[in-house]
Amino acid sequence: MITVDFSDIELSKIITHHVGNKTREENFQLSDTESFIENETDVYLLKYFLQSFKTEEFYCFTHAVELVMNDVYNLIHSMFANYNDFVELSKTIPKLLYEYSTHPKVKEGELNIVYFTNAVIDDDTVDCIGIFKSETDVPFLKMKNRNSKFEINHEFGFELKGIDKACIIFNISAEEGYRMLIIDSKSSDAQYWKNDFLQVKPISDEFHQTNQFLSIAKNFVTKQIPEEFEVSKTDQIDLLNRSVDYFKKHEKFDKQEFETEVFHHPNIIESFKTFDENYCQKNEIELNDSFDISPQAVKKQAKAFKSILKLDKNFHIYIHGSKELIEHGVENDGRKYYKIYYEKEE
Repeated sequence: MITVDFSDIELSKIITHHVGNKTREENFQLSDTESFIENETDVYLLKYFLQSFKTEEFYCFTHAVELVMNDVYNLIHSMFANYNDFVELSKTIPKLLYEYSTHPKVKEGELNIVYFTNAVIDDDTVDCIGIFKSETDVPFLKMKNRNSKFEINHEFGFELKGIDKACIIFNISAEEGYRMLIIDSKSSDAQYWKNDFLQVKPISDEFHQTNQFLSIAKNFVTKQIPEEFEVSKTDQIDLLNRSVDYFKKHEKFDKQEFETEVFHHPNIIESFKTFDENYCQKNEIELNDSFDISPQAVKKQAKAFKSILKLDKNFHIYIHGSKELIEHGVENDGRKYYKIYYEKEE
């Protein structure tokens, strides 16, 4: 798994541009010089830019034809190679972003292009370039003591707790599209940031493989199985629990072993194989039949595997153990019931 350390990272250059929504004709505004940072503000800038990055899933630039046709990739390549041309090269980035800012929910905002030094990735100290878009400004109060009385006013600014859209590109593996981390806090704007502007794809490491396969298993159990087989809600929950438990108990994934341990029945296994193949083709996903399991991906996906049995609006039953401890039935008057067996209360 790729590791990242920002402990000693330094902000070397920064320039700020403004990008609007092209459909609303908000236009863009370019800066001619680097942004001025007041004393000690760089500490807060680093926190604002970097603290929200999650370092489990990495991406790389891609293109449907060939990598060199990816515009942002070419710009980043030039910026790493021509440090002194940082300002001029940075001006093309907001122009590109503007062309893709057409979705009605895309907000205008400030676009910071930053050159960092001393980032550590997999024990290598490298330079990196960040592209950060700030869209959501909020009011904050200021209270100042002037001549024995306080003046209270307000200004608008960006909260340190998180940035709206960002990517940070590490200067390694250039021929493979670099290595990068991405933030995209809004999914309502059709993911133009990742898909259209940056044009990236996840790197197929153990996190990506684990994450994707668990997603496929969940979709199969919750959507496909009820269409093909007569299964109860408790059976579905049991299959979801067994899927996650497999990944929690094993260090290495083996597809055939997973199918046997989780699904048991040959008909369900065959159905899963067909579903898995179609899902991967439709979503252009390549998964191996064997890979190292990422505990981080398992922890992330486990939250989405709902083991809750909802009964009308009266009861929610959380099922984490064997389905043999819960029994379903129907009274003579038509009322449905569940009988639950346990050894002790906690």
